[in-house]
Amino acid sequence: MRNMGEPAALPSRWIPGIRETGSRIGKFVHTLRAMPDAARLGWLALGLFVVIVATVVGQIRLNAWNQPFYDALAQKDLAAFGQQTLVFLYIAGGLLVLNVAQNWLHETVKVRLRELLTRNLLGDWLAPRRAVHLALAGEIGVNPDQRIHEDARHLSELSADLGIGLLQAALLLVSFVGVLWILSRDVVLVLGGQTLAIPGYMVWCALVYAATGSWLSWRVGRPLVALNADRYAREAELRFTLVRVNEHLDAISLQAGEGTERRQLGEELGRVVAVLQGIVRRTARLTWVTAGYGWFAIIAPVLVAAPGYFGGSLSFGRLMMAVAAFLQVQQALRWFIDNYGRIADWHATFLRIKTFRDALAAVDVVGEGFDRIAIEDHPDGGLGFDGLEVTSAAGCSVLDAAEIDVPAGTRLLIVGDRRSGKSTLFRAIAGLWPWGRGRLRLPPRDSMMFLPQRAYLPLGSLREALLYPVPSLRHDDEALRVALRRTGLGHLAPFLDQTRRWDRELTMDEQQRFAFARLLLHEPRWVIMDEAIDTIDEENRRLVLSIFEKELAATGVVSIGRRASLNGFYDRLVRLALRPGPCPWPSRVAASHPGPATAAATRKASDAL
Repeated sequence: MRNMGEPAALPSRWIPGIRETGSRIGKFVHTLRAMPDAARLGWLALGLFVVIVATVVGQIRLNAWNQPFYDALAQKDLAAFGQQTLVFLYIAGGLLVLNVAQNWLHETVKVRLRELLTRNLLGDWLAPRRAVHLALAGEIGVNPDQRIHEDARHLSELSADLGIGLLQAALLLVSFVGVLWILSRDVVLVLGGQTLAIPGYMVWCALVYAATGSWLSWRVGRPLVALNADRYAREAELRFTLVRVNEHLDAISLQAGEGTERRQLGEELGRVVAVLQGIVRRTARLTWVTAGYGWFAIIAPVLVAAPGYFGGSLSFGRLMMAVAAFLQVQQALRWFIDNYGRIADWHATFLRIKTFRDALAAVDVVGEGFDRIAIEDHPDGGLGFDGLEVTSAAGCSVLDAAEIDVPAGTRLLIVGDRRSGKSTLFRAIAGLWPWGRGRLRLPPRDSMMFLPQRAYLPLGSLREALLYPVPSLRHDDEALRVALRRTGLGHLAPFLDQTRRWDRELTMDEQQRFAFARLLLHEPRWVIMDEAIDTIDEENRRLVLSIFEKELAATGVVSIGRRASLNGFYDRLVRLALRPGPCPWPSRVAASHPGPATAAATRKASDAL
């Protein structure tokens, strides 16, 4: 259920569709190249490429070693056997060093890729006002933490694993296809007393074998893409529900709501389990193909090369060399088979990240074509409302005076009934809700501070919370203690450098007074409040308002609330109400329409209206 202070989701026709431009992998690579520090990732990738090439060269050398080693065994040549054993130790030692280097580079690429992708998503998400608009766009904005944390991690790891595996498989394929083609010359088929030499015979056998396995894997495993996408969505919903229950444990326990919450969580868990069971069934079917392919691959190269060996054209050493080359080609060709499940997982995760990024870009143009409130600078540093009409989910909210000018240092009280659009007006002044008509003339943005219905206390020490959002603000400890004492929070003074969940330890009344202590340190020229003092008891309300009589006497105040009483504090009272009649929508509608990625958001937005 939405809090009363939160706006409803945006109307569905305000949400632009998400367009597909270019290939998905191409867009992913382009995104990485545009990120800061991408050059460092590029150097790591280059080093990894060099190591993989060197490893392939070593494996080719190891494959060539098979012939003299197994020929020495077949001929019982002890001296040659000992010599080839030493050669193996040199080759294996070099490959061991390369394997360690490849593993280190591989894991480092994962870390750097995740760092770059997560920082990029954070930068896009926390662009000015964008996160607020995304939260109004329906389901796509419900769990941004899931996309930024879990999906970014998963996508980075899968991209590194699959990308490096594909590169290695491609290099092995190119290298050993040549070896296998040359060895195929010694495999001669005898049919009806006639000899038949097929150029590249073993290569074609390997290609047919791998193609058959790949096609079967694709046919059986194709539904895993949709199942994995559904799984991540259900997992996100379960996690969101768990977090919400954890944040409201007191209220749930006070109302003996544990049973209801348990049933709701059980339903969410049931949806997750149902999807997981579908994945298990599909994975089991896919295992028939992948495991069967793998087991038969043990004997397949021997069967393919057997005519040459029994016909005498292949020595035992050449046979083992051909078998090893065939297996290398098979290992490269079966990369798709072995990784189809992970490819489906990557595809689903990539689509979630892509949808999230597209939604972040789309919210910048949300509501295009609809009337917007004009924002201008006030020439005297004051605040003005000129024919202001704010469009909200409830309708069109208007003030009882068309032209209102609030000079600097003036205190204005705006009063409205329930669902009159008070919080939406607050957001409009803050620049978070641009839709409506008329004009707002505002003082410089850095001269204003906004106090919402519930104060925000960030994670960290009490000192950092007081100085938020400017941790570099210069105030000595005594100034911080004075601010706390001045707002009746002197008991917190000894804990300035302690890090706790202060948003849980302080009462609502204390959190609101803490916000006023923050005002004393920042000394804004204007304070805009959205029922910020309504949760403070009468005695403490007089205490916090007295700071505008003394320390902040020159500060202008705009307070939006429900209590229509000047109390000798406010200079003027203005009423906010819904204008009678339908709220006119502009005739020009945005050109785009909601696409598949925003269909759920559209339904939710329509229901909210």
